[in-house]
Amino acid sequence: MQKRNIYLVGPMGAGKSTIGRVLAAELHLGFRDSDKVIEDRTGADIPWIFDMEGEEGFRDRESAVLEELSAGKDFVIATGGGIILRSQNRDLMKSSGYVCYLTASIEQLVERTARDKKRPLLQVENPRQKIIDLVALRDPLYREAADFVINTDRRSPKVVAQEISALISAAS
Repeated sequence: MQKRNIYLVGPMGAGKSTIGRVLAAELHLGFRDSDKVIEDRTGADIPWIFDMEGEEGFRDRESAVLEELSAGKDFVIATGGGIILRSQNRDLMKSSGYVCYLTASIEQLVERTARDKKRPLLQVENPRQKIIDLVALRDPLYREAADFVINTDRRSPKVVAQEISALISAAS
């Protein structure tokens, strides 16, 4: 299967949605945000889905949406931070596109997510510690899936998008 899409993976606050839109515009590709697709389909936001169905129910929806999106071509797809928890999701992304792992320092992730109440996993006593724990758990999975690792710390979405574009162009 040829690499038809570009997947952006990484922790909450790494810039997947923002950079994804800029990258799609730069490469003249379509843009999809897997979390937004889930919300549009269910008519509910992600915190509500987590409340009603639990994380497992949400992950089932996420895998189904990824399967559908991966069948398309010429899309930049911003994914939810936990999409890499399931091996079938990692395999699907690797086989159908380039996987770009967007990283950022813990400080940047905390700063970028501090006021966002739509992140159910961060509605805890110590969101900073939760981010540290999530990154520690997920970093090896992001790296396993990634074709490229790009740091977004203190960098504009346009600069990061240009770097991704250059990396993909060199790999194609």
